[in-house]
Order: sequence, then C-alpha cells, then structure tokens
Amino acid sequence: MNKKKKLRLKRPHFHPVTVYIILTVLTVILSGILSGRFQTTYSTINATDLSIVQNTVSVTNLLNYDGLKYIISNAATNFISFAPLSMLIMTSIGIAVMMSSGLMDFLSKHLFSKMNNKVITFIIICIGIISTIINDIGYVILIPLAASIYETKGRNPLSGVIAAFCGVAFGTGTTIFTGSAEVSLIPYTTSAARLVDANFHVSLLSNLFIMIASTIILSLVGTIIIEKIIVPRFGRIKEKKEEETTEEIEVIENLDEETIEQERLNTEYKEKRGFKFALIAFIVMLFLFIYSVIPNLPLSGMLLDMNETTYLRQIFGDNSYFQDGFTYMMALLFIVTGLAYGFGSKTYKNDRDVFEGCHENLKHLGGILILIFFASQFIFTFRRTNIGTILTGIVANVIDSISFGGIPLLVIAILLMALANLFLTTPQAKWVILAPVIVPPLMQFNIAPQFLQFVLRAADSMTNGITPLSTFFVIFIAYMNIYNKDKNKPIGIFGAIKMIMPYCLIISVTWLIILIGWYIIGLPIGPGVYPTL
Repeated sequence: MNKKKKLRLKRPHFHPVTVYIILTVLTVILSGILSGRFQTTYSTINATDLSIVQNTVSVTNLLNYDGLKYIISNAATNFISFAPLSMLIMTSIGIAVMMSSGLMDFLSKHLFSKMNNKVITFIIICIGIISTIINDIGYVILIPLAASIYETKGRNPLSGVIAAFCGVAFGTGTTIFTGSAEVSLIPYTTSAARLVDANFHVSLLSNLFIMIASTIILSLVGTIIIEKIIVPRFGRIKEKKEEETTEEIEVIENLDEETIEQERLNTEYKEKRGFKFALIAFIVMLFLFIYSVIPNLPLSGMLLDMNETTYLRQIFGDNSYFQDGFTYMMALLFIVTGLAYGFGSKTYKNDRDVFEGCHENLKHLGGILILIFFASQFIFTFRRTNIGTILTGIVANVIDSISFGGIPLLVIAILLMALANLFLTTPQAKWVILAPVIVPPLMQFNIAPQFLQFVLRAADSMTNGITPLSTFFVIFIAYMNIYNKDKNKPIGIFGAIKMIMPYCLIISVTWLIILIGWYIIGLPIGPGVYPTL
C-alpha cells in the first residue's frame, strides 16, 4: 500500500503592519487601473439658496509621477494629523500614571473584584456607547481600561478589548444626549428637508428619546453577545504556577503573625490614605471641568465657543474648545488623580518614581506607533483616490432610482448606507451626498427627516467596527496584539474582523428591529417629534 503524504501549505500569519503596507500598495495600483474609467455624478444642496448642485467625481490616479510624489511628500503629514495619534499618546500617559501609582490596582481590588462579571461588561459597553457623544475618545481610554479590568477578574483581556471596542464602534449612532455628531449633521438634514418644506426646522433634541432607548437596548444585547459568545471563545487566563523558593518559605516561617498583621494594616492605611487624596483631587478636577463649561459666571465658560448663540452649539460646535480639548482634560484627570494616590500612598517618593513607573507602563506604545504610521498611510491614500466618495455617490443614485417607498425603501436605504460606511467612514461626508436623495422622497412617504438622520447614524453603527478604513480600528488591532499571548500568530486585520463578526451581525439585526419597530409603533423619537410627519 502506497502511503501518499498530503502536501499542506502552511498558512502565513502576517503582522497587521504588513497587511496595511499590502493594502496601501494595492490601493495605489487600483487607483491606476480605475483612473479615467470609474466615476460618478451625485447631487448636493447649496445651503444658501437650496439649489441642487451636480458633482462629478472620478478616481485620482496615484500610480503616476504626481501621485507618487503626493504619497511621499505627505507621509509625515498623514501620520501627524492622524486622529488617534495625539489622543492615544495623551490618554496613555494618564493611564500609565494611574497604573504605576497603584490607583488602578486599588480600584480593581476594592471595586471591580466585587462586581458581577455581567454587570462590568454592561457598564463597559454602555460607557462605550455614551462616550461617542464627544469625538471617539472611548476607543483610546476604554479599551486599555477594559482589558485591565477583565484581567483583574481572571478573564482573558482580549474579551475586554473586544467589549470596549464593540461598545464604541457599534454604538456610535446613539448616546444619552445630543452630541457633536448631531450638531454637524443637522444643517444638511435641514437643507434637504427644505426642498419639500421651506420652513422646516430640525431641533438639536429631535432624536433624544430614541437615542436613550437605543443606548439601553444595545448595552443589554451587547452584554449578552460578549458573555455568551465572545468570553467562552477566549476562556479565562491560565493560572500561573506558584513559584516558591526555599528562601521565601523560610522568610515567611520566620515572620510572626503579629508582624504580618502589622504590615497588612500599614499597607491598608497607605492605600486608604492614597485613595482619599485621589478622591479629593478627582472632586477638585471635576469641579474645575464643570465650571469651565458653565457660561456667564466669573471666569467661567473657558471651554465654550461664545460666538455661538445656543448652549449646545457652544459646547459641541465645530469651534468648541470643550470638544477639542476633551482628550487632554481626561488625560489630566487621570494624571492628577494618579499622582495624588501615588504620593498619598507613598508609592511615589519623588518625581523619578513617577517617570520610571510611567516608562514601564508605556513600553507597548512603540509598537502601536509603528502600526499607526502604516495605517495612516493606507487610510489617507485610500481617501485621496476618491473611491469611497464614488461608491457612496453610486449608493445615492441607486436609492434615488427606487420608485417604491415606505418600509421597503427604508430598509434598503439602511442597508445601502451601512455598505457605504465601509468605504466612507465620516458621517458628515456621507450625509452631504445621501441627504438630498433620501430625505425629500421619504418625506413624500410621510417619514420625518429627523428620523432619517438617526437612521444614518444607526446604519453607520452596523459596519463601523469592521472597516479597516476607520481611523480607530487600528487602536483595536494594536491592543488585540498587545494582549495576544501567541506572538507567533499575530492577530491580523481580517482575523480581528472575524472575531467580532457575531457582534456585528446581531447588533445589525437589533438596529433594524429598533428602527422598523419604532417606525411602525410611532413612538416619539424626541420632544414633539415622531418618525412620521
């Protein structure tokens, strides 16, 4: 009998950096192939006179002299201007101070260790959803904290990374209050609605009720997904074998019970003293932050844009100091409370202890910076080609060509917008193209523009976590590899997407149920605003 050996090809495990380089090269080649062959024309609205403006966009060729010159000359700019970079560095310093001071360990031991695992997961996902009210700070703060909390509970930190990332990414369409996203979208919603009703007005609070309800529903569903599907897949941390030397045993035996008890009490006293200092520092910082966003008091309102007429625009407008400086404020909060705990508990004795402790907790930052550099080149290169804009324009034209209305059109619009988000991830850039072809025809079928604006945010949430073109997807990939124990098999882009695909699919179905159910029942989506006109 001849035994034939089957030839098995070893599956390569590319590092995410390699994948981003490959994707960048493929994007450049694709731009050369599609240049002059792939274009679209779509409509936008002139907000001044409500006239329809036709825009023709074609693929920008980067596979030529000018294109390659652009890539080379803008590499540094792409890296420096990449949104997650500054946010990551600032928050990482703050978290490093908290961890090296012992504050994070204290909170884990006295707070998180006593909490139910499901409650912790719910809180992480809920905070992730709520954090989308201001920029995308949840990605850079919540992911490392969630990983640390899960690890403290004896659970695999990869599950914590996924819980935090999915909470932010797949909940980006909602929060418990109007945020910066609504402020930027409302002008386009209003302009599109005024093509049908010249006096139509969109309130900043018009989606408040549906946002609050969606936050609760998504948090509950997300908790079930993480606890029932994600956590069992990764399991718990393998118990470390206790390594006790003879010398250590002898030392323990020589210590009497009174000495051991005295040391325990001394440690507890220092920890409680440090926490008292940290709590006082936290209250002071919180008071200063709140005072800085209260208008018309002595020296108050420092973080508000006083050129705006309404308070919501003062705090969430395009030129809001609060919005631009929120990441630094959070980093400062972590640093001050961490320092207060460290010096209060005697963990820190001088400034050298602070810097040495931070250095130890920032060792992983180098690898993340390398990943961010190559991810930024890919994302900005893709944006330069206009492929994402063209695909969104095609989606707009498909929706515009549909002759039927009602729920079938609404469902198709949701799915097509979710598809467009894979290639054009900025809500404002999409809504400029989509609002003129979605809002007027659906208004004719009695669907409110305010509801359609929320539909865009929900559609974004369906696919926001599985597109490598999202600027914060790189943070997720980075932390997945930091906590990945098998360094010979790095978690790549597509491997990470595969891990969170169950979350994506179930949350997408949940979003569809929320939107269609809300529309059918006719519940108010905000004060005095309903899904139908």
